[in-house]
Amino acid sequence: MENNNYMSTWKKSCIRIGSPTNILAAFTAFIPVLYLCNKFDCWPETSLILSAWALTAIAFGAFYIVEPIAYYASLGMAGTYLSFLSGNIGNMRMPCASLALDVTESEPGTIQAEVVSTMAICGSIITNLIATTAAAFVGTAIVAILPQAINDGLKLYASAAIFGATFGNYALKKPKIAVFGALIPIVCKLIGTLPAWLTIVLSVFGTVLIARLMFNAEQKKKA
Repeated sequence: MENNNYMSTWKKSCIRIGSPTNILAAFTAFIPVLYLCNKFDCWPETSLILSAWALTAIAFGAFYIVEPIAYYASLGMAGTYLSFLSGNIGNMRMPCASLALDVTESEPGTIQAEVVSTMAICGSIITNLIATTAAAFVGTAIVAILPQAINDGLKLYASAAIFGATFGNYALKKPKIAVFGALIPIVCKLIGTLPAWLTIVLSVFGTVLIARLMFNAEQKKKA
């Protein structure tokens, strides 16, 4: 009961701080564009704005639904607000939170997991800021002296390696679910006619549905 009270207080505080902060960030992101349009008197037509928005929605609209649901178990509520505010969710925030939960043996959905994931994400944001600042000064020079093969590898496989490691970490814990988690996108890819956004939706929600069915089956066996 005490843990439930802690969790309720935690979530209320997260919503009270996180929601207005993210909304404010979304609105302030338009300030540079509005300034430039006003400065140089180059306001685009409404039809052009709507067309650009439609293209963006088609390409990335699925992520608005899929990412918060898919990442929530690892990020937690506070971590979700922090991650969507700071960016680099899939290749930075989520792996850090997942590893922290694994090392501390925290159960997702508990107050301990919320605190652990939040601390991990805050640490990753600070580290990210330091690394990004350093990269702005010396990154270009370092990349310039690296062999072309290494540069190509970093561009092509860095993100895949991060996602693969994260998937492998969970696959060791739930191998049966991991099989379906890998099988669904493979089948969608073999079909060849499905758009990328639909493949993502089917993969995420299909895996969640299968995990739920397996959980219900295990509970029935225990009963």
